[in-house]
Amino acid sequence: MTRSSAAFAAALAFLSSAPDAGAEDFRLELPLDCALGLTCFVEDYVDQDLAIGARQDFACGNNTRDSHTGTDFALLSFEAIGTGIAVYAAADGTVTATRDSMPDDRLMRGVTSSNACGNAVIVAHDGGWRSQYCHLRLGSVTVAAGDVVQAGDPLGFVGLSGQTNHPHLHFTLRRGGSIVDPFRPEATGTCGPPGDTLWDLDIPYTPTGFFTAGFADHMPTKVTVRSGAARTAVIAPDAPIVLYIYAHQTEAGDTLRFNITGPAGEVIHQSDVALDTAQPDPWRGVGKRAPASGWPTGDYQGSALLLRGDTVIAHRFAHVTVDQ
Repeated sequence: MTRSSAAFAAALAFLSSAPDAGAEDFRLELPLDCALGLTCFVEDYVDQDLAIGARQDFACGNNTRDSHTGTDFALLSFEAIGTGIAVYAAADGTVTATRDSMPDDRLMRGVTSSNACGNAVIVAHDGGWRSQYCHLRLGSVTVAAGDVVQAGDPLGFVGLSGQTNHPHLHFTLRRGGSIVDPFRPEATGTCGPPGDTLWDLDIPYTPTGFFTAGFADHMPTKVTVRSGAARTAVIAPDAPIVLYIYAHQTEAGDTLRFNITGPAGEVIHQSDVALDTAQPDPWRGVGKRAPASGWPTGDYQGSALLLRGDTVIAHRFAHVTVDQ
């Protein structure tokens, strides 16, 4: 373990001895430079269900992953990493640890349980609070242990380091060593109607989201989409290329927007699919037959966006390789 990794691990261990405190005077600002619903959205919340294999967000919905410990603010393009989307301190405090040595790699090579957070910053706040900022861009961290920061001060840029295959900021809040969901601070570990939060801004909640998105070499069925049998990692050059999604709690009037790009450019550009009725778990797919010469070999990226009016409420990336 390197010196920086050891310091980061020690800082995480220290969280268990942090004193308890109430939430009355502790508030959070948005920890990254984006417009919610336009250039970013909340993809996953803290998992309130501690059972292995189960998941439940603070509002008793499905917008989380099993054992997820933070709030994920997701960006809508990989290009945003190069542009530089700033990550900010969510509250006043003192930096206790940083890591800035891991590559931005969606394939997550070399990622282990000890460095899954990727390049990161931990900030200590009055009252025993600690905030953690994960998956920062390599070389972007602008603070060091001991630095005093104010809410809104830059800490780095959103990247693709650690255990992530898409650009997002994973934000974790702890108090006294325990995970606190800023959307349900007084009752983390339970769920119910949305109520008071720790956020200084209004972050609307919607139960709608994506279970998954993926590529197939044929138009799948709902059964194979749900089971995961439809997903493929490699498509033959002469096979159709299909991008599909599996969603939950959509409303009438929602719009799905699909996009596929490959080595030769766009395969499908903004193919919009309108959802005419509210549905608990719809799936949809778009695709194209292979050209006579076959698809160029290489990596292909799919993007699925779910819009309610002009507001982004869900988004997923998918990847596939065309090969012989």
